[in-house]
Amino acid sequence: MNNVLKKPEWLKIRVSDIEQIEETANLIRKLSINTVCDSAECPNLGECFGKKTATFMIMGNICTRRCRFCAVTKGDATPLDPLEPERIGQACKEMGLKHVVVTSVTRDDLDDGGAGHFVRVMQEIRKNNPQSTVELLIPDLAGNWEALKMIVDAKPEILNHNIETVPELYETVRPKAIYKRSLQLLKKAKEFNPKLITKSGIMLGLGENEEQVLKVMDDLRSVDCDILTIGQYLQPSTEHIELKEYIRPEIFEAYKQIAEEKGFKYVASGPFVRSSYNAALGLEKINK
Repeated sequence: MNNVLKKPEWLKIRVSDIEQIEETANLIRKLSINTVCDSAECPNLGECFGKKTATFMIMGNICTRRCRFCAVTKGDATPLDPLEPERIGQACKEMGLKHVVVTSVTRDDLDDGGAGHFVRVMQEIRKNNPQSTVELLIPDLAGNWEALKMIVDAKPEILNHNIETVPELYETVRPKAIYKRSLQLLKKAKEFNPKLITKSGIMLGLGENEEQVLKVMDDLRSVDCDILTIGQYLQPSTEHIELKEYIRPEIFEAYKQIAEEKGFKYVASGPFVRSSYNAALGLEKINK
């Protein structure tokens, strides 16, 4: 039985600047671009669109995996759109983005997991908006390290791959993912380019305990991960994995302090934190 927990006061959204939200949404629709903000039902959509930012989601809006926490549609993926990189580049120029975050659905149907498409998108962003920095939030590429090297060689300013949860919950939360493979991806990325800034994130509220969370931090530091994000899992529907607990803001703050003590160069931790939320702040702090 799925018991619906009452949302606490600290998780209630207050939206402002409706006109800017609509302007950003209209631009994204005009260019036929998918955003993780829409597809993953991000609670920060209003704030980000209101600040004229968005996280672009490439390679369609249908994911080939069936992670039980995610609101993105699952099923058979559509063919890659060869004009999508150009439209992303145009959107970055029109929005005047200083820091661009690009993610994707998981494309296990593609030999390179979509690595080549990521690279083409980066090329168009830099062609159209050369002053912007680029952050890529990539899937695990099914462990194809040659594909990973292709992405790393394109030199994004930040390479992000989310661990999502503690390994003890992978079987129920991420049944097609492998915890050690995700760690290996972050390790390999650093081996390919030791100067690359790497990033990962986890959700809380799925039934994990403190000891497990701290072990994930240690595992990420063991592969020299630079940036950590910690946020609250919000159950998209009764069909998704059950929310076990709302984590209080002071617990997020405590985890932030612990993570900083463990050596992460930047930590964002809070109920509304998502891996791409206010993403430019991490780069700004590291580059100071």
